[in-house]
Amino acid sequence: MSERRYKKLKTAPQLKKLLEQHYLAAKYFHLGKPIAWVTSGAPVEIVRALDIFPVYPENYGALCGARGASAAMCQVAEARVYSPDLCAYARSSVGMMSDAKHAPLGGLPRPDLLITCGNICGTVLKWYEAAARHYHAPLFILDTPFIHADDGEPTAHAIAYVAAQLEELIAFLEKQTRRKLSKEKLLATAMLSSEAVSLWCDVREFCRARPSPLNAPDLFLNMAPIVTLRGTKECAQFYRALKEEIAERVARQVSALPEEKYRLVWDNIAIWHHLYRFYNHFVDYGACFVTDTYTGGWAMRMNDQGDPIHAFARTYTQVFLNQSLRVRVRDMADLITRFDVDGFVMHSNRSCKPYSVGQYDIRRIVTEQTGKPGLVIEADHSDPRSYDDETIRARIQTFMEGLR
Repeated sequence: MSERRYKKLKTAPQLKKLLEQHYLAAKYFHLGKPIAWVTSGAPVEIVRALDIFPVYPENYGALCGARGASAAMCQVAEARVYSPDLCAYARSSVGMMSDAKHAPLGGLPRPDLLITCGNICGTVLKWYEAAARHYHAPLFILDTPFIHADDGEPTAHAIAYVAAQLEELIAFLEKQTRRKLSKEKLLATAMLSSEAVSLWCDVREFCRARPSPLNAPDLFLNMAPIVTLRGTKECAQFYRALKEEIAERVARQVSALPEEKYRLVWDNIAIWHHLYRFYNHFVDYGACFVTDTYTGGWAMRMNDQGDPIHAFARTYTQVFLNQSLRVRVRDMADLITRFDVDGFVMHSNRSCKPYSVGQYDIRRIVTEQTGKPGLVIEADHSDPRSYDDETIRARIQTFMEGLR
């Protein structure tokens, strides 16, 4: 992975230490807590309130990509007749389950139970079913109805339906762990989660400043705690420190890039295996990705804190991948306006079909509505075998010359 060509954050060592401690604790020092594999769209606050240690295989898949290990892990899965068309996160996970000795960090710890949610994709359901069979561990599947409404709001019936399942999840976890959920601890965990999400929202909003204090790789790397540590004191503490640093950058007009000439929006998951090399192609033109649709997936403020179950039901049903293309068009156009950008780049992600489907239609409609040009890049978020740097660089050059 090539070095970045822009300013490193002072909180970077704190972030590195926080994540290292998390994976070490998961692997060796979880102090007798049950281990739960959890999808990124599942209500982890309930898991933490029961003193269960959550681990995110998707986040681990991103780590495999960033460390250049995904191709090897995927090949192990493919040798077991898993299709190369499946999500690279899932294939990396299957490869790790089969050959943990050669996996980064020695692989993930064996799960005592698994929790998945259908609000992000259908792949996670089959992925977790395979993991449940492999480890002979109990699995809970949370079903969230797709939101068809143009305003992106779930119906009262949908919220009630999900809330009822959350009560079933609590009963499932209490039975598996022989523990009783404390309502006070659940509320405290929900409040910590809400605080961290609000801080993360504030950090992202700072990028409306000119010049932007952050570029896309900063956003991608610093979103890790809001995924893996949501609902903890450590998570909220980190984002308080990050917000303070970014606020100082804005006050001093410190740019993320040596010089910001163009402002762009990013759509889809990061290209982890070429994180700096890819975005450096844009840095060469003075182009900064000041916001994105991906890290905003964990920037949804929770309401109804007096009733956390109702808040979780609404929030986790409203995940952006559980929304219609009309809502995604609206959100992209809103980012373009609020962050005052010159164009947008969409990652047509071979691994993530739900995120990538409809992107060409979204690009056409957003350009018609805003007048801003869009570029579609074809790659994979974790598997480097689907990445052609020469072709991508040529397409970026054409796009940037058009912006000029």
